[in-house]
Amino acid sequence: MTIELGLLGAHLREHELTSDSAAEVERAGYGTLWLDASPPADLALVEQLLDATTRLTVGTSVVNVWTADAGTVAASYHRIEARHPGRFVLGVGIGHREVHAEYASPYDTLVSYLDRLAQAGVPAGRTVIAALGPKMLRLARDRTAGTIPCLVTPEHTRRARAILGAGKLLLPGHFALVEPDADRARTVARSAPPGTALGVANYANNLRRLGYTDDDLTGSDRLIDALVAHGDPATVATRLLAHRDAGADHIGVSPLGDDPLATLLAVAEAVHAVKAG
Repeated sequence: MTIELGLLGAHLREHELTSDSAAEVERAGYGTLWLDASPPADLALVEQLLDATTRLTVGTSVVNVWTADAGTVAASYHRIEARHPGRFVLGVGIGHREVHAEYASPYDTLVSYLDRLAQAGVPAGRTVIAALGPKMLRLARDRTAGTIPCLVTPEHTRRARAILGAGKLLLPGHFALVEPDADRARTVARSAPPGTALGVANYANNLRRLGYTDDDLTGSDRLIDALVAHGDPATVATRLLAHRDAGADHIGVSPLGDDPLATLLAVAEAVHAVKAG
């Protein structure tokens, strides 16, 4: 079954989501709503959001292997699929050593988790993983429908597509902030993700592979500008669409600022205008 994701996805956390906001995201033209952070294994909010919409796909970005039991997640997948066939995609991630005391053998642990999902009947074609480095990207290529990386640049998208090859989903998430003042935008970004995530080893190592230095990882203008599309809506839209030009199938918009929903609506309108022009 083909996953209908659309060009744009909206990334929001549980405290930012209601049935009404999901419906508004759908009306704005987003194809997918991504439930960020580490949702619990029962995925009750996913079902609530699907109930509140008619065509929107909902995905997890991502279920965390350390906190969400694979058997419970699989049962949740089947419950949701029975109620809303074809409208749910399961995003899975390995988490970070800075957060989980039990973090060890990330590759083998993720392989084992995928094995348990498969044994419980979750189709590989409805699963994506949060993959950054080449080894995890090859796992995404070989065992799932593709990858949903975050804190990445269009150059990472280009390299990821070369590893995944054609036919696999590449669904990068990118931060967006409608703020014409560059200094103000950088200040906002440094005090929230992505700035607060630069010390996380998985992200830092990936950014080093892309050519960023330890000085950049303190939050340089160069790196913040690469990770956050900021400016007026048209500028933000153009920068997000660079992922499409680099090989992405879909671009996840992670809004920054005081009103995430307003940012998402402005970005969607601007992207549609840029495409039409």
